[in-house]
Amino acid sequence: MAKLQPTKLPASKMPYDVLSQSAKEVQDLTNAPALTVGPYLLETGQTHLLSSISIYSARGESREQLRVLYMNESALSMWREMGKSVRIIGHTKRPPANAALDFGVPFSE
Repeated sequence: MAKLQPTKLPASKMPYDVLSQSAKEVQDLTNAPALTVGPYLLETGQTHLLSSISIYSARGESREQLRVLYMNESALSMWREMGKSVRIIGHTKRPPANAALDFGVPFSE
């Protein structure tokens, strides 16, 4: 996992929360944002959120943190609403360069 960059901004001002998923969670495809978020938004009639959700992922460094997700506020709220595990391990201004956009709109300032 890329090291989070230190910042002077409080966590409440950081656009992205950083979540980790274990190997067991990654094996369950219902925990893959790229596969589950779109259908969930359609089923719940929340497609208006498509323009505000931003979810990136990167490979973690251990079985306990096999995948790292970077979610903006809209994405995290929706993820919780979906009943998904939320293990926040940090906050960052932007996803690292090695993170891939899994779902939604790209980061912008």
